[in-house]
Amino acid sequence: MRPIWIFLLRITGWKIRGNFPFHLKKSVVIVAPHTSSWDFFLGLAVRSKLRLGFIHFLGKKELFDGPLGFLFRWLGGIPVDRSSSHNMVDQVVQKFKTDESFSLVLSPEGTRKKVERLRTGFYNIAHQAGVPLVMVGFDFGKKEVVIAEPFTTNDQAADFRLILDFFGPMQGKIPEQGLAHLKNS
Repeated sequence: MRPIWIFLLRITGWKIRGNFPFHLKKSVVIVAPHTSSWDFFLGLAVRSKLRLGFIHFLGKKELFDGPLGFLFRWLGGIPVDRSSSHNMVDQVVQKFKTDESFSLVLSPEGTRKKVERLRTGFYNIAHQAGVPLVMVGFDFGKKEVVIAEPFTTNDQAADFRLILDFFGPMQGKIPEQGLAHLKNS
């Protein structure tokens, strides 16, 4: 599929700016703004082009129960029961601690809808597991995927300002559901 994804990125005009930190054995990759289901397909294309097949994602359990469940697992998906009272952060942190190499992609919004604040799960996972955050922006306005340098969590308030400074100017597929409004709050 890689040649097809590369071809699709090329003919649709998407560019990738920045370099993925392949030297990291463990990381939490946050991708935003997440405003549309199209983000998933763009993510698959970028994942394939950059050979990021080692990165996993969390998905609602229902996606894995249906006839396409095998596909989501093959793509690196890990099913999550969101109705459960299990502490997902602790479970993922444990995965980081037991695996020699593990990278996970998450949306800091936790949804495709407009949010009034970022979720904290991605941050808590990275902080408690002691792994760096890598920011990847999907800017539909410029047709750019932007990869930032990794950073280690230190001060949540300062780190969230850094995150919003990076993602705020980026236009999601549905611009009004992006993160620009949070940059100034």
